[in-house]
Amino acid sequence: MRVLERLHASIGRPRERWLAALALGMVAGQGAAHAAEACSASSPPTMAAIVELYTSEGCNSCPPADRWLSKLKADPAVVALAFHVDYWDRLGWKDRFAKTAFTERQALQQSTNGARFSYTPQVVVDGQDRKNWPQAQPNTAVNSRPQTLVQITLARTSAAYEANVVPSARTPNRLAAYWAVTEQGHVTAVKAGENVGVTLQHDYVVREYEPVAAWDAQAGIGQKLGFNPANPADVAHPRSVNLVVVDAASGRPVQAIKLGC
Repeated sequence: MRVLERLHASIGRPRERWLAALALGMVAGQGAAHAAEACSASSPPTMAAIVELYTSEGCNSCPPADRWLSKLKADPAVVALAFHVDYWDRLGWKDRFAKTAFTERQALQQSTNGARFSYTPQVVVDGQDRKNWPQAQPNTAVNSRPQTLVQITLARTSAAYEANVVPSARTPNRLAAYWAVTEQGHVTAVKAGENVGVTLQHDYVVREYEPVAAWDAQAGIGQKLGFNPANPADVAHPRSVNLVVVDAASGRPVQAIKLGC
């Protein structure tokens, strides 16, 4: 504070004014540099808990699952994703978060997650269908999670995000991935359909979804991935940028990471 007071006191003299601007610019630059350094993350040595919820505002059995997913905010190690599907939209209420791409994703995952058909609410934990989701608490304790097959670093650079995915010797031969932008704290007053008259609260809502094409994985050789969100961040709904890396052959996740800045 004393340094800033002396700088402000000297702004009436040209040379001192120039020096003050230079010093303040250096301070601001250092602050920005520290902020940029802080906006990064590295995946843990064990596999992150990855929880997908397939849900809809038109489904009256979905709100309990939505509330269950919101409770996972107590565990910051969980990568949670709420995919709103659109096949309920024709029954009286159009879910503003629903996308056909999410419905297609749910159908494609049936071949690997153990589900016999698409349904809501569906909870998938670490790539496995969990019909007992009310009792399915993702265990993120280090000594209870499998060792990671890949190491991921994720950083924000300006408005874009860059990741480096480094396989281990146990990594599948081919990997793929997807980016997902999630938002918290959405509220909808439903006016029709099965949830008519109900006010719904949503967290981890997937607002953007971008698959990444498969690539050949070589132990110790990093794969660079980039992502530029289409929409700016909304301060009213804190967001996370999530990257989930999967076995390209099976579609099962091998690691995930998120960044909330």
